[in-house]
Amino acid sequence: MAEQAPAASAAALAGGMTELVSFAIGDDLYGVDIMAVREIKGWSGVTHLPNQPDHVRGVMNLRGLIVPVIDLRRRFGQGLTEATPLHIAIIVQIDGRQIGLLADRVIDIVPLDGLQIQPVPRMGESVRGEVLSGLVTIGDEMIALIDLASLHAIGLGEPGRRAARN
Repeated sequence: MAEQAPAASAAALAGGMTELVSFAIGDDLYGVDIMAVREIKGWSGVTHLPNQPDHVRGVMNLRGLIVPVIDLRRRFGQGLTEATPLHIAIIVQIDGRQIGLLADRVIDIVPLDGLQIQPVPRMGESVRGEVLSGLVTIGDEMIALIDLASLHAIGLGEPGRRAARN
């Protein structure tokens, strides 16, 4: 049976100290709970599957385990990531399932007191707002916390596809 890691959310982190893996997508910084991260690997490409949402890049073979990979830049409406060998895949475990998150680079491991987490301001309907659980300011930089449970619930869904209607 696979070990199950907790999915990070602001509510879960608010109780005390934890650590985040911070990473960049363009100039934006994001973070996920280090306890959900299984590994970070260099980008080696994926196998594309037909009829997937636009933000699902495909699947990778991770030592015999087939792992779907989400292009977060695309998921957040910022265009397709032109992945190169310099990009990375952050493999996270959510509800017993491993998912890869395509990112530009890892920044740091950040110690975090749950009291530092601020709510995400609601400014209309936003794809990012659906999967962010909070914001943390470290020095002069802000890190948006990804709610992995929400990302899993909607991340492999259909928001990038347009349904044909008659």
